[in-house]
Amino acid sequence: MPAKVVVGVQWGDEGKGKIIDILASRAEVVVRAQGGNNAGHTVESNGEVYKLQLIPSGILYPNTLCLLGSGVVINPQGILGEIDALESRGVSCEHLRIDPRAHVIMPWHLILDGLSEKMRGKSEIGTTKKGIGPCYMDKAERSGLRMYDLVHPELLAEKVRTYGAIKNRLLTDFYKESPLDLEEIIASYTAYGQRLHKYIADVSVLADQAIRDGKEVLFEGAQGTLLDIDFGTYPFVTSSHPVSGGVCVGSGVGPTRIDEVIGVAKAYTTRVGAGPFPTELFDEMGDTIRNLGHEFGTVTGRPRRCGWFDAVIMRHSVRVNGLTGLAINKIDTLSNLGKLKICVAYQKADGTILRDFPPTIEELAECSPVYEEVDGFTGDLSACHSYDELPDACKRYIEKLEEVCGCPIQMVGVGPSREQNLER
Repeated sequence: MPAKVVVGVQWGDEGKGKIIDILASRAEVVVRAQGGNNAGHTVESNGEVYKLQLIPSGILYPNTLCLLGSGVVINPQGILGEIDALESRGVSCEHLRIDPRAHVIMPWHLILDGLSEKMRGKSEIGTTKKGIGPCYMDKAERSGLRMYDLVHPELLAEKVRTYGAIKNRLLTDFYKESPLDLEEIIASYTAYGQRLHKYIADVSVLADQAIRDGKEVLFEGAQGTLLDIDFGTYPFVTSSHPVSGGVCVGSGVGPTRIDEVIGVAKAYTTRVGAGPFPTELFDEMGDTIRNLGHEFGTVTGRPRRCGWFDAVIMRHSVRVNGLTGLAINKIDTLSNLGKLKICVAYQKADGTILRDFPPTIEELAECSPVYEEVDGFTGDLSACHSYDELPDACKRYIEKLEEVCGCPIQMVGVGPSREQNLER
């Protein structure tokens, strides 16, 4: 049975939740390997809508093992809230497991995230202020707390007093803010640890054993390729690796265990936050796509910036992720819009044509899109139950995307529910 990876291949918000949910329904194990509760998956199942942040989509299936790997950063209050919300709706979380190596988001991370954004002023990154970046900073500096510490009160108290004292100096001396009450943090986080203790297990061992046993294992991605800290539009990125390689690092599973890498994209392009966006539309068409596509953030509710499909981005994502296939969502949003445009290259100010995505935002900011215009399509695509039922003009658009991206398109989404996903 194959081990599949699902990754976002634009700036996140590509509709991975639906694709992951479809594949999770066929999987026995679902693994999340990076990010935190700054990501959101909206899943529609049996007429119910679930907005998941940390917990893998496989939780909706009672016998599926759901794993949070060492590369994930955990807000204890956040995940407990998510567990309580799911269980109040009759969804059991008994098969959830969290790696003891996963780092814990502390109160100072949340505060420092907001303060650092404020200090940046007009150069702000546009973070969700969920404490993700500061938590990964402490992980890299080797001064973070891990889930193992959280469920061992004596270690938790020692480390909160040690590292919390340093953070209080930063808050009071540099930011001129009030210090945190470390004893209060110890008390509240000890209580979180008591509730989360039963979920702690070595995810690397569990995931690898599942693959060895021939089970269907799905690695679900969060965020998108262009938010990767190395291969995204740095510094307007997240603080982890949403690319397929990040799955191996963040779950403790070797790359030779992975059989398929499926990228998820929209039939157009969106992003949240600051940074260059070559195909962004500032006109009525951009507003139309935003409203028809309900382009507002799952976690933040922020309106997303919208633009035409960018094949330069997609070729970049195909390469760095090693994609074996693509799922294209929201093709229905483009119906009845008239002529459509696809960005096939960039042009720099000096006239140079680029087919490859530039490695820096300084170069990207110089670029304007080179478009190919294609015929649009009409009709209510949400009523289509198979790929063959799509209008011929829509199929030609999909075939054109496949051609300019250099990757086979395996799935096409014509609506938010799993029944509205057409497999080729």
